[in-house]
Amino acid sequence: MVVDREQQDALLELLNTTPVVGGVVQDQLADPEAARPWQRVHGGSGTPDEHRHLLQARDALQSVVRATRPAASLAPLLKDVTSHPHLSPTGVSWEVDAPQERRMAVEAVLAWSALQETMPGRLRPCANPECRRFLLDRSKANKARWCSMAVCGNRMKARRHYQRTRDDGAAE
Repeated sequence: MVVDREQQDALLELLNTTPVVGGVVQDQLADPEAARPWQRVHGGSGTPDEHRHLLQARDALQSVVRATRPAASLAPLLKDVTSHPHLSPTGVSWEVDAPQERRMAVEAVLAWSALQETMPGRLRPCANPECRRFLLDRSKANKARWCSMAVCGNRMKARRHYQRTRDDGAAE
């Protein structure tokens, strides 16, 4: 499966719905009413069942990307999902058949899988241990470390600089 930029961005947005704000983890999708617009903007229906499955997928994917759970832990999300070939003049494509309330969750898992295949190692957690966000490194060098250079990157560099100058001052 090829995942387009929009699907990559939707997966990253889903993974990043539990940021740390003021030192406290905030779940931007915890409240079903507040989550409904997010679901609809990303092609969902906004139903409570869809919401429940989406949260399960997000939590499982976050753990898999952080390497705290194996990829096999995603298997229950794909239960009873099938795909069927679709022939066209341009070739064969595969259409996924999933229960409507699980479609968004299944699409998130499939987007993760496609990224693993086409861009291995580029979807990863931010290197700031106090951050819960993720990044998708699209750079040629594949050396991005922070979800945001302006926020986490700057903080981490400032901490290292402070630590170096503190250590150098203590050595004198």
